[in-house]
Amino acid sequence: MKIQKICCIGAGYVGGPTMAVIAKQCPDITVTVVDINEARIAAWNDENVDNIPVYEPGLSAVVAEARGRNLFFSTDVDKAIDEAEMIFISVNTPTKTYGEGKGQAADLKWIELCARQIARVAQGDKIVVEKSTLPVRTASTLKDILTHTGNGLNFQILSNPEFLAEGTAVDDLMNPDRVLIGGDQTEEGKNAIEALVNVYARWVPKDRILTTNVWSSELSKLTANAYLAQRVSSINSLSELCEHTEADVNEVARAIGTDSRIGPKFLKASVGFGGSCFQKDILNLVYISRTYGLHEVADYWEQVIIMNDHQKRRFAKKIIRNLYNTVSGKKIAFLGWAFKKDTNDTRESAAIYVADHLLNEQSKIAVYDPKVTEKQIFSDLDYLGSRSPEENRKQLQAEKDPYKVCKGSHAVAVLTEWDEFKSYDWQKIYDSMLKPAHIFDGRNLLDKEALKAIGFQVHAIGSTN
Repeated sequence: MKIQKICCIGAGYVGGPTMAVIAKQCPDITVTVVDINEARIAAWNDENVDNIPVYEPGLSAVVAEARGRNLFFSTDVDKAIDEAEMIFISVNTPTKTYGEGKGQAADLKWIELCARQIARVAQGDKIVVEKSTLPVRTASTLKDILTHTGNGLNFQILSNPEFLAEGTAVDDLMNPDRVLIGGDQTEEGKNAIEALVNVYARWVPKDRILTTNVWSSELSKLTANAYLAQRVSSINSLSELCEHTEADVNEVARAIGTDSRIGPKFLKASVGFGGSCFQKDILNLVYISRTYGLHEVADYWEQVIIMNDHQKRRFAKKIIRNLYNTVSGKKIAFLGWAFKKDTNDTRESAAIYVADHLLNEQSKIAVYDPKVTEKQIFSDLDYLGSRSPEENRKQLQAEKDPYKVCKGSHAVAVLTEWDEFKSYDWQKIYDSMLKPAHIFDGRNLLDKEALKAIGFQVHAIGSTN
């Protein structure tokens, strides 16, 4: 089966970039990305491609090349579903905040709504592709809904999890380590798998396209993120030990990273991991394990989250302790709000939780991030519900000038590893701050010795300074 029309439900951080790259690499396939959020679709269609809602290096150029040729963004979900042979589901699957599984299980209500909409609209057979990160056996839920409400049509469900990293999404999509496709091992299922394999094979070498059964594919995504998060929590746990000894976590990471059995990736100590996947996927793994009575397995993976939360809390406490055990009324400058550099995604960003802790201590916070809007910053804080929106706006301000953010502050906290922070005039910043001037480097980004020479009190993750 040769795919000619693809529909993707969900125009977020996965759906938008993934479909843009497919459209670029397959100019003969019509790709339509749909979303019920009119403002988001309007942003994807903005004449100035620099205004698209997802910031990723290189993404604007990809969208500019394909949009209007064979890449379209629309709110007409029914039309796109009806016309497509292959439908990707790339909607949000947040951790449940209510009911059974609250705080751990994935909330699949948007996935179910998509399935019911596909069943209602479809006039012919469809290949439905899970692109969202989902718990194991979600495909059976989709199959059940589509089979019983889909007018007797043939629906094949594939799992095609995304392994891109935000900040390098375009490169990851253009040159992936692997593409994973899971499906039923029936003749119809294998034909559906082959149809998707042929799409990716237009630019991905076939030996990098792995095919499995659908359950293995779903679990592989959760496992990959759990392993990566585990490495971050492991090095962060050692960073605290380093701060109480003469060891330096950067030197420890370099030493163990040269071991070919370990490797250097995801060994950079920080204030903690964030993003839409790591915490959600581990919690999902914990919930699944507990559901099957595998409590030791659940406890093992839950510790990765416990350590990550601890790292964020202790960073905030370190600021308080070094500012004479009180930050009440003191201005703390935050450099960075996104969960990592080269993205405007703030989901589960460490900055949110460090800010929340300091605001509870009645601190004043000023924030600068080159890609995150003031609206998003306040939305993140308001979502926590720790204070009223009015209190958040009274205690925190967002600025577009990093020097203004730092002026008159007691301390600067680096929460995101944006490269531009390294090139700032730190003498100018020092001169504008209250003394003693403190820097809390939550990303080990800055030159400690150069800052000390200026006169800063420097507190970096994983060293005794």
